[in-house]
Amino acid sequence: MNTLRIVSFLPAATEMVYALGLGDQLVGVSHECDFPAAAKTKPVLVRPALALEKMTLREIDVAVAERIRSGGSLYQVDENLLCELKPDLILTQNLCQVCATSGNDLTVALKLLQPKPEILWMTPHSLAEIFENICELGQATGRSDAAETFIAERRERLETVAEQAKNISHRPRVFCMEWADPVYCAGHWVPEMVQLAGGIDELARKGTDSVRIQWTDVLKWPPEILIFSPCGFNLEKALEQVSHLEAQLGWGELPAVRSGRVYAVDANSYFARPGPRVVEGTELLAHLIHPELFDWNGPDDAFCSIPTSNSSASKMRIKTCSECGQAFECKMGGCWCDDFPPLPPSAAPGADCLCPGCLAKAVEHVRAEKP
Repeated sequence: MNTLRIVSFLPAATEMVYALGLGDQLVGVSHECDFPAAAKTKPVLVRPALALEKMTLREIDVAVAERIRSGGSLYQVDENLLCELKPDLILTQNLCQVCATSGNDLTVALKLLQPKPEILWMTPHSLAEIFENICELGQATGRSDAAETFIAERRERLETVAEQAKNISHRPRVFCMEWADPVYCAGHWVPEMVQLAGGIDELARKGTDSVRIQWTDVLKWPPEILIFSPCGFNLEKALEQVSHLEAQLGWGELPAVRSGRVYAVDANSYFARPGPRVVEGTELLAHLIHPELFDWNGPDDAFCSIPTSNSSASKMRIKTCSECGQAFECKMGGCWCDDFPPLPPSAAPGADCLCPGCLAKAVEHVRAEKP
């Protein structure tokens, strides 16, 4: 097959392109295509039609709804640049008018292109359909073998999580919140991710759009774990919206808040995009829901524990004490154990990673042995 000229209007599709080793054939992207880093060097064909940067969550929700209701587009396609790039293959979607350029935005631009490019529509509603999209991209680009190999590796990782979680005696109540003002539940593939990770989110809508829900619904479901994953936001932007959570009536009475199990996550990377990294998102959920069973070895900025007091936000790692086997939280950068004198070095992996009680006993034992 001749080398293709690929244009991606969808961040998730861009990640798939690079996963299949097609980065050198990618000639144009959208403004949101930021992973991997090489994607940010490509010409940008799509930009937002609304200036959302300085809007509140409520203002964004209203502006987007009004724009869609009036028949307007949320994105602007650079038609001149598109014609100059002469793509052979365009990757786009018709799943959500808010998340990325959709079919309506391309109608005029496509009429200008000669010869007509192939259009690959990616409109997944589930994890299986995300993998199907990767397979379809492989078929369209002559990379079917690479796609099958990649999908097999990703499926194996999901199966590993599911296998470890299947015999869990207690599946905690989880609420994945996709917007805070107004409140939106999770939809499409996210409920599957929660289920695989050993939780249950009865407020979510499997295989269909996320929707507004009443805060009273959250109170009736009282989540034991709350995952704040605002659509399109990275971790830093998500943390800027925490005040909306704390202002909700009865916030302090939620089990998740009382037990300190409220987390903000990088939704843009691991949840909102129907691309390869939903696997990492599932592994992250498994760690947050069942830290005693699952480690998190991904980026430190994937999640953050939201403080449920007046203290400032801190990144936490859940560790398992090598002495008693109990799970405990360890603050990253400024650990509580800084107040204790250091233990003697140990060659055993993790031997000096102890919970507060076991660490105190170990320190006393060292002191008692000193002459």
